[in-house]
Amino acid sequence: MNRSQFTLSQEIEDLIIADAALSIGFSFVLSRGFGSELSACSGAVDILKLLCSNSFLFYLPIAFVAVSLSFILHEYMHKIVAQRYGAPAAFKRWDLGILLAIVSGWLGFLIGSVGATWIYTNSFTRKQDGLTSLAGPLTNFVVFIIFFTIWIFLPRSYANGYIGVMVGETLFISLWLAVFNMLPIYPLDGSKVWRWNKPVYLVTFVGLVILLLFVLGVI
Repeated sequence: MNRSQFTLSQEIEDLIIADAALSIGFSFVLSRGFGSELSACSGAVDILKLLCSNSFLFYLPIAFVAVSLSFILHEYMHKIVAQRYGAPAAFKRWDLGILLAIVSGWLGFLIGSVGATWIYTNSFTRKQDGLTSLAGPLTNFVVFIIFFTIWIFLPRSYANGYIGVMVGETLFISLWLAVFNMLPIYPLDGSKVWRWNKPVYLVTFVGLVILLLFVLGVI
């Protein structure tokens, strides 16, 4: 692909479309049992009770916030690190992956390959490629740390409501995206981290999986 095909407006459009597709896919998945909908609906104001009657609509704003923070920051950090190494980079959506994300989410699981940050260089070393790839999942880890801190200090009255569900599902989505992208399958981030440094890969991947299992046991 030629770099000249990209403009900033095209990149922003691709990010918005990919972000929307992932949000819809996650909304379908969350509405099938990966959240705390019932506890959130109890005591909710009238409009939230209405939304609770359709769990997809209930989870859509939650998924949009969580995905926007986790996915867009993930891709943006790839771009930032690549540019620090002197390589132009831009996100490009994958239309088939966008369709798969929505359909698979509706079926109850999620295939989250909606696009990728393209790096325009042939001169990266394995270390530079690995660190650029690792930046995305580590950004998801930072999102997890921030929202886990919020979770700890969230007043109980909010923890059992809509805000609590949003915080909890952001923990889940940030870690899910990190684990998915760390799978050692090309062109996912994990394949490049594995090629660069296997101990770093194993520590990162195992740590993220443990955190994800922990979150699934809590929210």
